Formats: sequence, C-alpha cells, structure tokens
Amino acid sequence: MGLFRSMQVFVATVQEGSMSAASAKLGISPAMVGQHVAALEERLGTRLLNRTTRRQSLTDFGTSYVEQCRDILDRVAVADQDAEASQTKPRGQLRITAPTTFGTEVLMPALQRYRDIAPDVTLDITLTDRNVDIVEEGFDIAFRIGALPDSRLIARHLAPYRMMICAAPDYLARRGTPDHPRELSVHEAIGFTPAARSPWRLPKGKDLVEVAPKISITVNSGQAVRMAARAGLGVIMQPSILLTSDIRAGLLVQLFPDWHLNERPMSLIYHRDRRMAPRLSSIISFAIAEFGPQVEGQASRLVESAL
Repeated sequence: MGLFRSMQVFVATVQEGSMSAASAKLGISPAMVGQHVAALEERLGTRLLNRTTRRQSLTDFGTSYVEQCRDILDRVAVADQDAEASQTKPRGQLRITAPTTFGTEVLMPALQRYRDIAPDVTLDITLTDRNVDIVEEGFDIAFRIGALPDSRLIARHLAPYRMMICAAPDYLARRGTPDHPRELSVHEAIGFTPAARSPWRLPKGKDLVEVAPKISITVNSGQAVRMAARAGLGVIMQPSILLTSDIRAGLLVQLFPDWHLNERPMSLIYHRDRRMAPRLSSIISFAIAEFGPQVEGQASRLVESAL
C-alpha cells in the first residue's frame, strides 16, 4: 500500500473517531481502512491505535506520529496548490530583449501596467540594437524592428514604426527650412548605424523621392540621434512615436508632413512551446494590447495632435 495514502487514511481515522466513520468519509470499506492502519504499524514496528470493540485511542507514539502526518499532508497540499496556481497565475522570471531606443522610450514607461497584472513575475531586460539569437542566448521573448528572416520562432506583428523627418528650430533658423525632400541633399544629417548611409525614401502618391543627405554624424543609439538633433546638429529620420513629445514641446519640428515615409515592421518573437507558461502568455497579451496593430491609429492621432 502507498505510504502517502496510508497516512491520509490514518489521519482521517483519528479525525473521525473511528474506522467506520473514516471509511464513510473516504469512500472505502472499513476493512480497507484497517489494512492501511495495519500497514503503517507494520512499517513502523509499533502500534498507533489502542482498539477495543467500543472505542479507539492513540498510543503515545501514535499521538506524535499523527501530528507529523498532518504536517506532511499539509505541505503536500500547499505544494499542489502552488503547482496549480503556477499554471494559471504568472510567476517566475522572464528574460526580454528589445532595441535600445524602443526599450528606453516606449517599453519601460509601459511596464508598470504589466507589473499591475503580473506582480509575481520578475523581468530581466537586455536592451541592444543587435539581433539577438533568443534560443542560443536564453531569452524568452524579443521585440524586433525590421524584416524578419525565416525562423522556427513564432512572430506576432505589432504596430509598425512610422518614420518621421525632424530638425531643431535652431538648426532650421541657421540653415533654412527645406520645402521639398530633394533639398535635403544640401543639409547636414545625423544617421543611425548600421543603415546611416542608405538613401531616405519618401513616397507621396505616385511620386517617390530618394535623397541622400550629408551624414555628418553617425551614432549607434537612437536616443543619441534624437538628442543630437535637439542640439541643432542636423536633420534626422526616426520613428514618429519617439519624436512626438519633442515636437509637442517645440524642441523639434516635423518636415514634410504631407509625405509618407516608409514604415519599419515591428514584431514580437518567441519560442514555439506547446505548453506555454502563464508568465510568457501574459507578456505576449500585454505587448499585443500595448503595441499591437490596433494602436497604430492611436499613435498617428497622437503625432498629429502634437503638430
């Protein structure tokens, strides 16, 4: 007979006051109750109960042993409850990687809302503009800007990065405000590596202008690109969601608002896992709600209201 089950039967026998009462509670025969108790006594080499035809009582050893059994059963019950809760309640550690500027300017300010719904999840976040191999480097999930290569990972589309061209009022006062994208060829620009030297593409209806401004500074941080523009060092092309607050504050001015710059796709990628942990499903649901395709219109309206 199983030791754990015999402990359960023994504790029930003591709690109910008799083997017949324990058998009724447990749904087994009185004879089976007696066999479980006898199996424990044989294993321990001592009696647990003093039994007569009218009553039963615990032996001295039985008194201490039943308390130990209760403690063991309680611990197992708590462990079972924790295991069940872990399948429904997010908990544990999540390793996340995201592009530096997106992580700093967009993800971090939103994380308190995630903490409100998943307070038992700890976050280990790495911000880098390198395309991390999440399988090799042990990440659970990654925010990724740009086209995705073929992959065995799952990708969920988020709202795309809409690009915007801006410059500081001080720079425009010194160098003049261009009326057409072609005029950018004579302007200083700040480029974000590694694509700093690529032409800027501006479509408008059937027209498409490709222009290569003079890149005077290249830097590998989107936040640094923005700060350089605010300092009047040149024109920049950056995601609109990162520039909205500066436009509203008058620190930057949008150029060519009637021209629609190319979008950069934004995705959430994670491992294929047929038994997805609640902590992973919770961050996926949060990211889709916060940054999914449905928020694209909201972001556009936010940018327009800042102009």
